[in-house]
Amino acid sequence: MKTISNKSKIVFLSTFPPTQCGIATYTQDTIKGIVDVYGKSIQCEICELVDKPKEEPTQAYTLNTKNREEYAKVAEEINADEAVKLVHIQHEFGLFSGNYGDHLLDFLNAIKVPVTFTFHSVIPNPNDELRTFVKLLLSYSNSVFVMTNKSKEILINDYDINEEIITCVPHGTHIVIYETPEQAKEKLGIQDRLVLSTFGLLGEGKNIETGLQALPKIIEKAPNALYLIIGKTHPNLIRDGVDAYRDKLEGIVAELNLQNNVRFINQYLDTNELLEYLKATDIYMFTSKDPNQAVSGTFSYAMSCACPIVASKIPHTKEVLTKDDGILCDIGASDQFAAAAIKLIEDQNLRHEMGISSFTKMRASSWENVGITQMNTYKKLIDNPAEIKFSYPNIQLKHIKKLTTDLGIVQFSKISIPDLDSGYTLDDNARALIAFCMHYKLSQDKEDLAYILIYLDFILRCQQPKGDFINYVDQENREHVEQNAEVNLEDSNARAIWALGTVVSMSDILPEAITKKAAKCLLHSLKWAENIQSPRSIGFATKGLYLYHSTVPNLYVAAIINKLNAKLLANYEDTATEDWQWFENYLTYGNGILPESMLYAYLITNKPVYKKVALDSLDFLISKTFVKGNFKAISNRSWYHKGSEPHEYGEQPIDVTYTIMTLNAFYNEFKTPQYKKKMKAAFNWFLGKNHLGQIMYNPVSGGGYDGLEKHNVNLNQGAESTVCFLTARLLMEKLALSQSKVIPIMKSRTGIAINS
Repeated sequence: MKTISNKSKIVFLSTFPPTQCGIATYTQDTIKGIVDVYGKSIQCEICELVDKPKEEPTQAYTLNTKNREEYAKVAEEINADEAVKLVHIQHEFGLFSGNYGDHLLDFLNAIKVPVTFTFHSVIPNPNDELRTFVKLLLSYSNSVFVMTNKSKEILINDYDINEEIITCVPHGTHIVIYETPEQAKEKLGIQDRLVLSTFGLLGEGKNIETGLQALPKIIEKAPNALYLIIGKTHPNLIRDGVDAYRDKLEGIVAELNLQNNVRFINQYLDTNELLEYLKATDIYMFTSKDPNQAVSGTFSYAMSCACPIVASKIPHTKEVLTKDDGILCDIGASDQFAAAAIKLIEDQNLRHEMGISSFTKMRASSWENVGITQMNTYKKLIDNPAEIKFSYPNIQLKHIKKLTTDLGIVQFSKISIPDLDSGYTLDDNARALIAFCMHYKLSQDKEDLAYILIYLDFILRCQQPKGDFINYVDQENREHVEQNAEVNLEDSNARAIWALGTVVSMSDILPEAITKKAAKCLLHSLKWAENIQSPRSIGFATKGLYLYHSTVPNLYVAAIINKLNAKLLANYEDTATEDWQWFENYLTYGNGILPESMLYAYLITNKPVYKKVALDSLDFLISKTFVKGNFKAISNRSWYHKGSEPHEYGEQPIDVTYTIMTLNAFYNEFKTPQYKKKMKAAFNWFLGKNHLGQIMYNPVSGGGYDGLEKHNVNLNQGAESTVCFLTARLLMEKLALSQSKVIPIMKSRTGIAINS
């Protein structure tokens, strides 16, 4: 069943759902990760591996692995499609027929496009025959993926495989919205239980009996303990309707009188249901007894859902699990499992810290990030890799709405849980107001109006009699003198003017009551605004005043814009040299607002000097923030001082978004293709084009991650980073729609989901 497409295709040789096996699910999730990130230019197809003829094939290709003639035949079918650029073989020895599955060689001899493998098993200490066969397989490919560093070491040391052809990519995991086990248990009706769990297709290798034998001692400490054994028995282990392994486990439950503390969930759960159970888990019991098991998806999934782990010592757990995430036990040692579980039961804070550590560690292995790693290898194997482009994620408002109370948007978030104690700032509410105005302009979603009013009213309540604003209010709606007595609140005040000008500029579509409120507040701030001194504050205020003046022409406002930007111009003329065309002796954050301010001053006054400085300073900024065509934000650790080398790490979303905003403003005015190209390159930073190769947002909720560090992503999703990601995404949506003849807007309760 072939589909017609002008996209490049990757064909996966693998089992595939509805077949119930780990590799089938792994392939399905791998493909979703790739398509979510690159679906704009990549199409994934399946060559389904079956062990008997399939009457009604549902995939592009089907290979009956028991029929040797089909191996070469299917390869020729794939060769006939010129759109296929690569074949990715999910390799497990038992999947293919012949000695060590060597009938696969018939396929490899016939296929003409590049091939890569994922080795799901890497057997240590191979005999000569196995070693020779594995080397032969890889001679057809010169590329293989493994999921642990231990597997990579075995290939290098035991099989004499060249390290350069091995890509280590962790077993993928699903991104979830973090919540505590207590929150998750309520949805499942088990809030009064201390939950232990394990999941997967059951079989002897899972060694569930170890967990059951540990349970009596655990119950002595926690009588409310509930051990969830989630999953069906592996279909290959059920003979004539007899499920011997499950019968054995149920016998142990009866023998040990555990009926009130064990619950079998004998279902093949869909992913979302499974993740809900894992989020509700206080302690995850990983009891596998295979000492050579290279990798476990179940173990990875549990860690990614913030489960503290008690685990058997297998290569995967020994490599990944540290004392910060869980406790390792000898295989089959039920006393050790009991003692480890009891230690965690007695220390709720330790469980919480281990869960957070697990969750944080595994985010790098999300299916989206795995897709990015795999694609970076694919690009080395295929023709025309430049044709592969990032796709834009759906626009999601879940997290920004979660951060918003009746008072405003909360400042910080602990992962994805709003930190009410952090209070509310003028800065964040001004940014949020701008973002929701942009969203409303794109979607006309009436639900946006309530949020626009919340953020606008917050700005109004912060305004002081002289027209300036306080910046901080706590969760009990109290103003704090210490936070509002900073010497320089100009930036936050000026952002408020920017937000107010944004509202006024939408007078044609927003209710009059809203725009009148904003206009009155902005006009009241003008006496304060004309005396702004700091460069970025001048930029923010200029943007708001320009938006106001473009909608309601006002000579006083135009005069203030000129007055403020004369100061900014003086800064530039005092500081700029031939090799440092900037307004200060350093680059800090939100740098793009300065050339943008010059642009607006030029558009209001028509003074050529403003235009020249706008263009020259933007060119300078681009030269410092784009490296080999990729965006790199100025480090927030030391800023970038004139005459010094910039710090390499410590990037925040705000600088990415402000750069995109500035490039958008210049593109709108001058239609220079370079600006549009740079906008896309900067937004790709969020999508994984950064030094860690990781996405910088939560695709489930739309939360934006707080920072990109040397070795990790800061997974907290506070107001600033979330609003910055949303703003950047909306700008890219507007750009995409402006280039499209058809504007398909889909409204939803969570935002808009438009293909770009």
